[in-house]
Amino acid sequence: MRSIAKIIYKSLDWSIRGRFPEEVKKMVVIAVPHTSWHDFYMGLLFRSIIGVQINFLGKKELFKWPFGWYFRKVGGIPLDRFNKQNKVDRIAEMFQEHDIFRLALSPEGTRKKVEKWKTGFYYIALKAGVPILPITMDFGKKEHRIGNLFYPTGNSEADLASLIDFFKGVEGKIPENS
Repeated sequence: MRSIAKIIYKSLDWSIRGRFPEEVKKMVVIAVPHTSWHDFYMGLLFRSIIGVQINFLGKKELFKWPFGWYFRKVGGIPLDRFNKQNKVDRIAEMFQEHDIFRLALSPEGTRKKVEKWKTGFYYIALKAGVPILPITMDFGKKEHRIGNLFYPTGNSEADLASLIDFFKGVEGKIPENS
């Protein structure tokens, strides 16, 4: 599968810049910007090429027949959005339940243009005691750029400003939503 992913990725003229810290078994991976459904398969191609396990969350309705088996197979975890349990707490618990748990999240929380990121990813990492790894989904440059591991300090304002700065100038598949 990895060699097929490499062929597709190269034929699309994409590249990867940076090094994925595969020795780190638990982290929150933020992929920005999230502007299109194309981000999903580009993320799967990226993950196949670097050869690491990265999970993602999806609304539980996606995990029903006929596609549920596929989403689970590619690392998806169903999330009940209507469960009364605090989602940050529940997701942070997932890090304790797995030996390897790299969770990909989109800080925008939607494919539409947003003025401000949702902060759940930050508080999940903080509560779970894991770093955040920023990765671009730059359709303008056709590259995934891997940043440095970022360890949240608890000063959310300063930490978020630093993370947001990493993504300046990055263009999504639908640029007006970037």
